This record gives sequence, structure tokens and C-alpha cells, in this order.
Amino acid sequence: MILDADCHISPTPEGGNSITHDELIQRMDRAGVDKALVWLQPPYLREIDKANQYVYEAQQKYPERIVGFGWADPNLGIENARNAVRRSILEYGFPGVKLNGAQNSFYIDDPDLSLPVIEEIVKLRGILAFHIGGDAYEHTHPFRAAKIAKRFPELRILVVHMGGAAFADLSNAAIEFAQECPNMILIASAVRDVAVLKAIKVLGAKRVCFGSDTPFALMHAEVAKMKAILEDFPEEDRQWVLGKNMAELFGL
Repeated sequence: MILDADCHISPTPEGGNSITHDELIQRMDRAGVDKALVWLQPPYLREIDKANQYVYEAQQKYPERIVGFGWADPNLGIENARNAVRRSILEYGFPGVKLNGAQNSFYIDDPDLSLPVIEEIVKLRGILAFHIGGDAYEHTHPFRAAKIAKRFPELRILVVHMGGAAFADLSNAAIEFAQECPNMILIASAVRDVAVLKAIKVLGAKRVCFGSDTPFALMHAEVAKMKAILEDFPEEDRQWVLGKNMAELFGL
């Protein structure tokens, strides 16, 4: 099974590079992807509730293909963000919620903005996803994710882009902090192939997951690249990275 752990959809045009849930399924079919972890596509024009609801509708329409995941923006108000967490986990049945300090301009370990939202995720026993990339390295540096991981060792944290995502490359830092924090799981999307190779060798295949960052990348091309990276690994390791890790995490 192949599970793509980083996909975005939107019910409205977002920057001229958005796709609907139906278009996502078409890309999955072409790429041979069985399931996808799906969240909204930035910038969502500040209508975060409608965008999260659209992800839920996509999950309802394609329950065997799409695993929805929530999104919260504390800049829209702490209580609004907490409500987004509660709605995502309790009402929509999503396994967790994503915080993107790059897109939404906040420090992901901010004690006043981010921490109250994270505490709500912890309270509801959800999974936390962080955008961790060099595109806004002050806001989303791996050391900030590690601070949260150490503060909440019971919280499972998806490190999306594992320090890549254009501009500065923080993948080495992401790998080093993941060594210190066993509850950090790296999502290998929008990151250099050599960094993915290093992460698997250093952390093991059970700590790294495939992600395409669709629609910002071509899913079928990203699947081919990951398969090439994994060529010299045992079949069991290939299965863990391509989908088994996420399948076990979400109880699929």
C-alpha cells in the first residue's frame, strides 16, 4: 500500500495551483497511491472553517481513499483555533490537526499563540502536524518542534517537509532533533532526496514517511522518486516508508 502523507485540496481557486477532491483522486489513480492524508490548501482566504469542512466532505465522499486532517490558525483567535481543533477531532473524526507557522506567520512554540492550541490537541489525544521548512525558518525551525515534542512526549508529531520546503535546508537539524525525540515522525515531502536517504539510514524506516506535497508537486513523479530512493533498502523498509507507518499510526 502507498499512502501519501502530504496532500492539499481546496473548494476554491487558491493561487492558481489548487485541486478539488475529485482531481486529487485522479492524481492518486495515476500515481498508484491507495490513500492520502489530506488537509486544506493555503491561503484558504481566511475561511478556515469552510476549508476544513471541505476536507471532511472529501473524506465522506472517498472514505477508502482520503484521511482528512484538520488545520488551525491561532492568528484568527485562540478560541477560534481551539474550536477548529475540537471540530476537527470530535465532529469530523480527523486523527489530528496541522499548524503552519510559515503560512500563518507565527512561532510554532509561541507560548501565547501556539501552545494553547497544541494543549487542546493533546487533551483530545490527537496527532499534531507541523510545517517544518526553511521557507520561514525562524517560525518553523526544527528546534521549535523538538521543544514541543519534549514538553509533550505522549504527543505524536508529524514533521512535514522535515526541514526542506525551499530556501534554506534544515533537514540535518530535523534529523538530529528527531534522534532526540522519538515522538517526531518525518514526512519526506518537498525535501532533497539525499536528505530523505540520510533520514532513513539514521532514524530507520519506521520514522520516515512518503509525502508528495500535492498539488505543489506532481504526485506520480514524487512516487517514482521515492521508489528510486528506496531501491537499495529491504522490501520491509520500503513498505514502512511508502505507507505502513501512516497506516499503523491511523489504525487503517
